Amino acid sequence: MLKSNHKQQRTIKEASSCTGVGLHTGVESKITFKPAPENYGIRFKRTDIKGSPAIKADIDHVVDISRGTTIEQNGVRIHTVEHALAAVSGLRIDNILIELTSKETPVMDGSAKDFVEALHSSGQITQDENRRVLPIRNAVTYSDTVKEIDIHVIPSNRFRVTFMVDYPLPQLGTQYEAIYNMEEDFAKEVAPARTFCFMSEVEMLKEQGLIKGGTLENAVVIIDKEIVPDEIDHLRTLFNIEETIISGANGILNDKVLRYRNEPVRHKTLDLIGDLALLGVPIKGHVTAARSGHASNVEFVKMIRQEYADYFKENKI
Repeated sequence: MLKSNHKQQRTIKEASSCTGVGLHTGVESKITFKPAPENYGIRFKRTDIKGSPAIKADIDHVVDISRGTTIEQNGVRIHTVEHALAAVSGLRIDNILIELTSKETPVMDGSAKDFVEALHSSGQITQDENRRVLPIRNAVTYSDTVKEIDIHVIPSNRFRVTFMVDYPLPQLGTQYEAIYNMEEDFAKEVAPARTFCFMSEVEMLKEQGLIKGGTLENAVVIIDKEIVPDEIDHLRTLFNIEETIISGANGILNDKVLRYRNEPVRHKTLDLIGDLALLGVPIKGHVTAARSGHASNVEFVKMIRQEYADYFKENKI
């Protein structure tokens, strides 16, 4: 395995793909990871639009953070990019083109596991240019006292992430995850963690035009309210589910078994890693987060860009 302190940039050896449906739009979509030259960064391209430009995955192109991170350039929009970004960033790939046949990345099983497997199958190559990394020298802090959200980054000898969440539910409670060696731990400890939502949110999300592609196969639904029989029938109609729905003795719809005891916080860690990739350059620092989501992650990235504006200007990032 290539070590995490490598100094040269990397891309993949050959293209690889995954096909599925978009979580929020419900459209069928094929995602293809392709090699890219030095200093290219991470870019997305929609092949279903003639003349569609490759959109750089950076904070300046973020236009929506409704239950996911959406980027747009010149009217071309790509929904829910965070899992693909997390897979690329977590595997320490610097340059890559991500092509899509539709407007949203496929949700697959709700995690980044399939993307990681596709990228592993592509292999990696070391490029000639030195890797550009933002060394954190001054701490940056985001805080929302109303929502009790805190995100910090402090100096460290490598990229590390620590995440904490706490929910007033016995099946969740307080959860904690720490990733100290991203390259060694990401694929096994973070990538397979699936997206989750609460039972009380499901109908609201549907009414907002979201989770059109959501099923019990690509999301963990946590029961945070009493479910009456009529509501179960309504859920089956809402999601076009043929099989029986049960409330779940473990507090999870249909008794779905978690992949990790603390799978929800691991998925929040996954999302954070993906959103941090919107800096346009990896960081050398330790990020700690409490109860953050896409909106706060994006604001935190903006704060880092502002704090280190001279670095980004000097390196033309």
